[in-house]
Amino acid sequence: MSDEPLVLGIETSCDETGVGIVRGERLLVDAVASSVEQHARFGGVVPEVASRAHLEAMVPTIERACREARVRLEDLDALAVTSGPGLAGALLVGVASAKSLAVALGTPLYGVNHLAAHVAVDVVEHGPLPEPAMALLVSGGHSSLLLVPDVTRDVRSLGSTLDDAAGEAFDKVARVLGLPFPGGPHVDRLAREGGSVTIDFPRGLTSGRDMERHRFDFSFSGLKTAVARWVRAREESGEPVPIADVAASFQEAVVDVLTRKAVLACRENGVDDLMVGGGVAANSRLRAMALERCEAAGIRLRVPRPGLCTDNGAMVASLGAQMVSRGRSASRLDLPADSSMPVTVVQA
Repeated sequence: MSDEPLVLGIETSCDETGVGIVRGERLLVDAVASSVEQHARFGGVVPEVASRAHLEAMVPTIERACREARVRLEDLDALAVTSGPGLAGALLVGVASAKSLAVALGTPLYGVNHLAAHVAVDVVEHGPLPEPAMALLVSGGHSSLLLVPDVTRDVRSLGSTLDDAAGEAFDKVARVLGLPFPGGPHVDRLAREGGSVTIDFPRGLTSGRDMERHRFDFSFSGLKTAVARWVRAREESGEPVPIADVAASFQEAVVDVLTRKAVLACRENGVDDLMVGGGVAANSRLRAMALERCEAAGIRLRVPRPGLCTDNGAMVASLGAQMVSRGRSASRLDLPADSSMPVTVVQA
């Protein structure tokens, strides 16, 4: 095995079939087959639809990734696959596919945590992660603050969402405003035309008592409800709904809380580097405010390009490659698909 392991990663935790190939810290290819259009008419991800889409896309996506990277499966030093958390049926497709390949090729297999992989992918963009680093992960299913001394085996949870995740709130507010699914990109675009301080929406878990009990936790359910009630009140009174202002004010409330708590976590834990990942990390306002607040606090900010923020195989391959490089033992071939895999469990 060379000093730079060649690793193929498979990601199927939700509605996108991702296959990435990494050599050491260099990304060779990131192939994605998305089923988002199949879910759009339902206004959200349908687990059974996602599972069937993964089954149909798995082999063609692996073949495309190998072809574009000019890599043969026989050349791989290791395989990596998302073992959890995620949708149970979707995870099973990825894990079963990876096990089959590992047995057929006689190649070591690493079952990895989806959230840790979101942190690890930044290595292919900005080089080795500082140790420790702080990670703010924001997506449709997760809003988490993580202290990361070693992404291959030591990830510590400082806080998480108590109800709706940030991405989930974006989708629900988009529905209230009559915007398509997935809501995040549409809210982001619309918000650029509105006033971010036009409406004073609540900032969950930021009051004095909440900061004592839930210092690094998040809550967006109340914000989502406040937006829905504000819009309904306008509609019932016959007044027009300024949807751009609503989108901008809602987005500002979410981003304000996320960045405020992330910078506070860095300061209180003596960490100089903040990594932001997950699908919501593609949000333009989140990126801008995170940079502004990190610069003011003397914190270095690392955010992968938008295509590497959403679910992808590159992040799984990246974490697998780092595990190989650090001499971590491979997973057993009876590794599970764990839909509720704790964030502190990096490897299955």
